[in-house]
Amino acid sequence: MPRAFAAGDDELVEAEHLIRDRMSGLNLDLLSLAAVSNVFRTATAVRNRMERDVLRPHRLSWSAFVVLFVLRIWGSQESRSLATEAGISGGTLTGVLDTLERKGLAMRQPVPEDRRRVEVALTPAGTKVVNDVMPAFNHEESLVTGDLTEDETATLASLLRRVLRTAEDLDGR
Repeated sequence: MPRAFAAGDDELVEAEHLIRDRMSGLNLDLLSLAAVSNVFRTATAVRNRMERDVLRPHRLSWSAFVVLFVLRIWGSQESRSLATEAGISGGTLTGVLDTLERKGLAMRQPVPEDRRRVEVALTPAGTKVVNDVMPAFNHEESLVTGDLTEDETATLASLLRRVLRTAEDLDGR
C-alpha cells in the first residue's frame, strides 16, 4: 500500500505536494483532486474499521449491513430500488440476499402483479441484528469524528451531502 494511503497529516500533505510536483504541466484542479482523494481515503479507512471492529463479530459484510440498514429504515422494497439505495449492483445484491436469507435476516417474495419482480423485507431477526449493531456502529462513528467540534461535524455532513448531490446530478445528465 502506498505510504500516502495509510498516513498521518504530515504524510498526506507531503503526498499532495508530491502529486502537485509530479503532475505539474497537466491542467489539474489540485484542490478538487485533494478533496476527492481524501473523501475516498476516509471512506475506505472508516469502512475497513467498521468491518473489522463492528461487523465482523456479527459475521456481516459492509454490503450486507447496508442492505439490512436500508430495509430497517425505509422498509420493504423491490430489489432494484434496494440495490440503488444500498449503492451496490443487482448482482452483488443477489449474493448478499442469498446470504441474508440463509441467516434468516431477510426474505424475498415475488411481487404479486409481476412475478419477475422481487420485494425484499427484513425479518424480525434482521431487525434485531440492526438494533444490536447500531449502538457499536454509531460509537465508532463518534470516535472517528471525535476530533471535530459539533459544528464542524454538522458542516462536514452538510458539505458531503452537497458533493453527493452534485455527483448524483452529474450522473443524471
